[in-house]
Amino acid sequence: MKTSASFMEKEFSSFDGYAMVALAVVLKVILAYSVWQLALQVNPDVSFWRVVYMLFLAAAAVFIWVGLYTLQPNEGALVTLFGGYRGTDRSTGLRWCFPLYRRQKISLRSRNLNSDKLKVNDKNGNPIEIGAALVWRVRDTAQAVYEIDDYELYVRVQSEAAIRHLASAYSYDNGGDESETKNIITLRGGADVVAKALANELQERFDKAGISVEEAKLTHLAYAPEIASAMLRRQQAEAVIDARSKIVHGAVTMVEMALKGLSDKNIVHLDDERKAAMVSNLLVVLCAESNVQPIVNTGTLYN
Repeated sequence: MKTSASFMEKEFSSFDGYAMVALAVVLKVILAYSVWQLALQVNPDVSFWRVVYMLFLAAAAVFIWVGLYTLQPNEGALVTLFGGYRGTDRSTGLRWCFPLYRRQKISLRSRNLNSDKLKVNDKNGNPIEIGAALVWRVRDTAQAVYEIDDYELYVRVQSEAAIRHLASAYSYDNGGDESETKNIITLRGGADVVAKALANELQERFDKAGISVEEAKLTHLAYAPEIASAMLRRQQAEAVIDARSKIVHGAVTMVEMALKGLSDKNIVHLDDERKAAMVSNLLVVLCAESNVQPIVNTGTLYN
């Protein structure tokens, strides 16, 4: 949900601090020279205007020094005058502005947030543990400072809310029924889609605070301890069923190939009863979990 912000960042043009330092040094040199000239006089002429002139030089030098400040790369300064926002200075190095301006520095660098493990219910109501990590930075300094009371706390709280909402919108997995749910996105199976959905929801929540999300990924995903053992048994059962299905499918294919080979090459002719017996024996041999002990028939095929 995007809302119109009362404050939007605007550029503030500051002066080159090095030039202002040079000017302050010149004023101090002139002031020192004036004092030195006055000290050399036997009967110094300390008139009112001379005093005003010297005080002006001193005040101007102090005025310049007070207005100096420095900005590091990826750092900004919000400038206000008597409570009114005047703009944000993103220039780097030594800068100068009118001393009555109040300057509030703010970092524009990328920051990491690693959320705690949250216990929530997924779409199917199963309790799960989920955690995420995101990379964010301040995009609009005016919105971050003047629209939100504490934008760092805002990021933490809204991130937790977004993660909880995301977990409730997806199932943990497909429950083993891949035939009907193969196109359904799950938390475990659709990591890229889920990460993109999380980033989009976070960005929607952070827009009001002038914050941009650079990356968001799930860092922890597991069933809650109270159902973890039951879900592990279910997964083991699904794995066994999967394996047995493949074994049976392969055994049936091999039996079919054996019968077809015997028939095509006229090695032996079997009636339906003997074919059924052969199929039964081959399936037992191929599908058995333990090694099968062979029994040698010393009689005829029918005895």
